[in-house]
Amino acid sequence: MRSKIHISSFDPRVTPSRGDIAASYLIGRVQADRFVEGEICEVTETIIPLRRAPAADAELMTQALRGERVTIYDRNGEGWAWGELNTDGYVGWLPDAFLAREYTAPNYKVTAIRTLAFPGPSIKLPPSASLVMGSWVEITREDGSFAITHDGLYLPKQHLVDLHDYEPDFVAIAERFVGTPYLWGGKSSLGIDCSGLVQVSLEAAGTGCPRDSDMQLAGLGRALEPHERSSLQRGDLIFWKGHVAIVRDATTMVHANAYHMATVIEPIEPAIARIKQAGSEVVAIKRL
Repeated sequence: MRSKIHISSFDPRVTPSRGDIAASYLIGRVQADRFVEGEICEVTETIIPLRRAPAADAELMTQALRGERVTIYDRNGEGWAWGELNTDGYVGWLPDAFLAREYTAPNYKVTAIRTLAFPGPSIKLPPSASLVMGSWVEITREDGSFAITHDGLYLPKQHLVDLHDYEPDFVAIAERFVGTPYLWGGKSSLGIDCSGLVQVSLEAAGTGCPRDSDMQLAGLGRALEPHERSSLQRGDLIFWKGHVAIVRDATTMVHANAYHMATVIEPIEPAIARIKQAGSEVVAIKRL
C-alpha cells in the first residue's frame, strides 16, 4: 500500500515525479514529459540502499529490506533503478541488480532484529544469508525447528511470525535495538537512524508510519498541550527539528542519535538539556 501523498506540497521524497518522467497516477497533478505505470519488483538482498542520486556515494535516504516491493519507473542503464517503495512511498535510486521482476508471495516476516539463514536443517552449517526485522519471506514448508523459504533457505521458526501478526508494544521493539550503530538513512539492526527506529518499531506493531521525522511530526498522533508534558506516557514521541525520540516511561527515552552514534536509553530531562545546549529545542511531544 502506498502512503498518501500530499500533492499540494510536491514533496520529492514521496512524489515520483522528475520532470522528464512521473508515475501515471500523478497525471493531472504534476507536469512531466511522460507518465509510466511502473513495474513492481521485489528486493532480493538483505538490505539495499535507496539513494538521492544514481551513485554509490550519493546520500542514503532510506533502505529497502528483502521481500519488500518497489515500483520502478525508470532505469539508467548503468545499474540503477528509480522508483518508490510500496510500503511508505519513499522515492529514490536503488541498485537494479537486487530487484527481481518475478516476485514471491510472502506469508511470513522476520520478527527477530536479526537472524541467520542456513543452507540446510542444521545450525552447524555455515550460514548462507542473514535477514533483519521486517523482511518478508515466502515459507513453503517446515523441517523440524526450521521454516524453509521458496528458494531453499532454512530459517529458525522462532524468528518468524505470520505476515499479519503484530507486536503489542512498539516501545519494546525499539528497546531491542539498544546498542545498534547510528546510520543516517538506516532502518535495521545493522545501522539505524532516529526516524528509522520509530518507523520499524511502529510497523512491527501494526501501525503505518512515514519515514522521516518531519513526516512523523506532521502525521502521527496529537500534540500534547504544555500542561500535559509533565505526565509523559510510554509511547509518546518527543520531536526536535530533525530528531525524534520514544518515551519509555516518565523519566527515560530511547532513541538512535549521532551524539552517542548508537541507539541508547537515557534520562529525558538531561537529554533535552544537552540537545538544547547544542541549539535545538523540543518542537512538539505527540501521543499516538
